[in-house]
Amino acid sequence: MRSAQEVRHSQWYGTAVTVGLIAYGVVYLLIAWIALQLAWGKSSQEASQQGALQELASKPLGGVLLWIVAVGLFALVIWRALDLAYGDLDTEKRVSSAGRAVVYLVLGVSAVKVAIGAGSSSSNQQKTMTARMMEHGFGRALVVVVGLVIIGVGARQIYKAVTKKFTEDLVGGVSEKTILLGRLGYAAKGVAFAVVGVLFGWAAISYEPDKAGGLDAALRTIKEQPFGSILLTILALGIAAFGAYCFVWSRNAKV
Repeated sequence: MRSAQEVRHSQWYGTAVTVGLIAYGVVYLLIAWIALQLAWGKSSQEASQQGALQELASKPLGGVLLWIVAVGLFALVIWRALDLAYGDLDTEKRVSSAGRAVVYLVLGVSAVKVAIGAGSSSSNQQKTMTARMMEHGFGRALVVVVGLVIIGVGARQIYKAVTKKFTEDLVGGVSEKTILLGRLGYAAKGVAFAVVGVLFGWAAISYEPDKAGGLDAALRTIKEQPFGSILLTILALGIAAFGAYCFVWSRNAKV
C-alpha cells in the first residue's frame, strides 16, 4: 500500500496524468474539428474518437503522437485504478471512476490499434454488434437497455454541467472561464450521448440494426435535422470547449 501511495504522490505520476488529460483534450478537439467539417461540407473521417485518432495519424509524426496519446490514456487508467483502490470515494464516485477508467482504456487501446494500422470503423463495429445482439430473442430488449444506459450517461453529463459538479475534479483556484468551458463541454457531451442512446433504442424498436451507431452516427443524425448545420456547429463548439477544458484540468487535476 505504501508503494502505491508513494506512486500517487510522485512527480512522474503527476506528469503522466497531465500528459494523459492533454491527450484526452486533443482527441476531443479533433472530434470537434471533424464535426465542423461535417456540418459545413463533407468529412471522410468518422466524427468519433476513432475518427479523431485516424485524423491524428494522418498528420506529420502522427504515429509518434498516437503512441504518446496511448501512453497518456493508459496513465489515466492507472490514475483511476489507484483512486478506486486507495481513494476516499463514496459509491457514486467509485462508479464514476470505474466508468472513466473503462473509457480511457478503450480509447488507449484504440490509439494503439490505429498506430499499428489495425484500427477499423467504430460505427460499423457497433452496427455489427447490435445486429448480432438482435438475432437472439432477448437481444432487442438488451439493446433498449443499452440505449437507456447511454441516455443515463448523457443525463449525468448534463447534470454535471448544470450543477458544476465537475469542479470536484480540480484543485486550486477555478476561474469563471474554466467553469464556462466545463459547463459547455459537459453539456455538449451529454447531448451527444443522449442522441446515441436514442439511436440504440430506436434500432431495437424498429428492428433496424443499421439505425444504431456511436458518436459519428449521432452527429450525422443532428446534421440531418432542420437547421442541422447550425445545431451541429453549436455542438461541435461545445465539444471543443470540453477539449480546451481538459487542458486546464491537466494543470489542476486532483491526483
